[in-house]
Parts: sequence; C-alpha cells; structure tokens
Amino acid sequence: MNEHGWGPLTGNMISGVGSIAVLVTHAGKSAEWYRDKLDFEIVESNGHAVFVRPKGSKVLLHLCAKCKGWDGDMPGGRTGIWLTCGKLRTRRDKKSGVLIPSSDPAEVERTYHALRRKRVEFAEKLTTTSWGKYAILKDPDGNEFELS
Repeated sequence: MNEHGWGPLTGNMISGVGSIAVLVTHAGKSAEWYRDKLDFEIVESNGHAVFVRPKGSKVLLHLCAKCKGWDGDMPGGRTGIWLTCGKLRTRRDKKSGVLIPSSDPAEVERTYHALRRKRVEFAEKLTTTSWGKYAILKDPDGNEFELS
C-alpha cells in the first residue's frame, strides 16, 4: 500500500491512446472536411463531438465543438499531432545522429501533392530534411498537423 492506501499497479499503467481532442468551430462540418480531404472515416457523432480516424487506425480524433470544457481555449495553432503516410520507418538524422521515426519520404511527397490537389492548405510546404520529408497542413479551423 502507498500513502493513499492504494495497492501496487499491475501490468502497464497506460496501455494506449483512445482519442485526441481537436477543438473546432463546427464538429459536423469539420468531420466532413476530414472525410472529404483526408479520407478519414466518421466513426460517431455525439452532439458537440464527432469522432473521426484515418481508415484502419485505432486512434480517434475527437473533433470537439464549443462546450463548457473549453474554458478560454480556441481552435487553431500547432496540435503536435503527427500524421503518417504508409508504413513507419526509423531513420538516423544525418546531422544530429538521433533516431527519428517517419514515413517513407516518397509516400509523404505523394500524399502532400494529393492533398494540394484537394485544396488542403499548408502552413509549411513540403520540406526535405536529413531524416526525410515533412509538411504542416491546416484544417478549416487553423489546427495544424505534421505530415511526415
């Protein structure tokens, strides 16, 4: 028992990520954008929230429209969410020597151009680095995601 009277934890304390909240102005309209532009599937709609995910993924994006839980938060800006393209690979950054997981650069480039044809806005255009390629895309509310 610890100081709170709880017994020891068994197994992994955290076993995964169920969903990631992304603040949006209109959950339904945003879900349609994610479906039409990024080919996500709409999993469920619950009033102010719609859950979407990349096809085949277990991780959900919780598109959360204005509610009491927002407090002073607003949609827009860097989310810190990384969207992969195809199989993950691990490459060593030629400059720093750090091991970095990323998608195949050819897949990132192919996906970038496909999204541009769908008129997806990018905060940062396709960039080649010593470990691969990346770009930063924006949803209609200004939420930014790394594509790499």
